[in-house]
Formats: sequence, C-alpha cells, structure tokens
Amino acid sequence: MSEVIEGTLVATPAQRFAIIVARWNELVTLRLLEGAIDTLVRHGAARESLTVIRVPGSFELPLAAQVAAKSNKYHAVICLGAVIQGQTTHHEYINHQVAAGLTQASQDSGVPVLFGVLTCQTMEQALDRAGGKAGNKGTEAALAAIEMINLLERMTHAS
Repeated sequence: MSEVIEGTLVATPAQRFAIIVARWNELVTLRLLEGAIDTLVRHGAARESLTVIRVPGSFELPLAAQVAAKSNKYHAVICLGAVIQGQTTHHEYINHQVAAGLTQASQDSGVPVLFGVLTCQTMEQALDRAGGKAGNKGTEAALAAIEMINLLERMTHAS
C-alpha cells in the first residue's frame, strides 16, 4: 500500500501561532478572531502561545504575515479579515492582492500562512461566515493551521 502522510487536528502547548486580524470591518473580524482563539485552545494550544497582531485592513495582512512567518517565532500564521463588495470593484483588487501576498509569504517562509479572509458581497453574508449560519471561517483557518503544522512535521520526519 502507498504511504499516506496526513496532519492531525491536535495542537500542543509548544506550538506558537500568530493571529493577524484586520481592524476594518471589526464587527466581523472580531468574531473570526474569537472563533480562531477558541478553536486553537480547544484543540490543545496554550493561550500563552497565541499572539494577536492587529493591522488596519485586509490589504495590510500580507506584509504582517510575511514578517511574522520569517521571524522564526511562530509555527503558523493565521490571517483574518473581511472584504465586503460595496458599490465599486475596489474589493476585487484587494482580494486578489491579499490572496497572492499571503500565498507568497507562506511559500517564501515555509511557514503555513492561512487565509481566513472573507470575500463577501454583503455584510449579512460576512456575519453568516463569522459565526452565523455558515459557520466561522476563523475556526476553519485555525483548524487548517493545526493540521498544516502537524503535516509539515510529519513530512520532514517521514522515513
């Protein structure tokens, strides 16, 4: 049978997480933050191993993520934000650049950088995805962070 390498959803108190959260659309992003923190702690992370970093908006997430990921202080960087469409196409430019920047930060550093940025058409949709009827994307990003830390650990120690 082929070897299968997977990450687990069990965090340890030694694993350190940076959670970078945008202040813009704070009604939404604070709910994402609460979901991420709650999930990390419920899955075994120590509250003391979590560092919350606040940035003005989602556009600023990639630079902060890159600095955090390259600092060697964190096992994973979770980025949380909310870009809501509005009347213009401004959101499209923001969304594409944020996604590309977070991907680049992860690839350059080798540290998982998780995309917990909502890209919604309305505030109602954003609230639904920040703990409402569509779950909490902060929770999902935290789970992905735990899994990726454990996956990378297993990949580097696989025989």
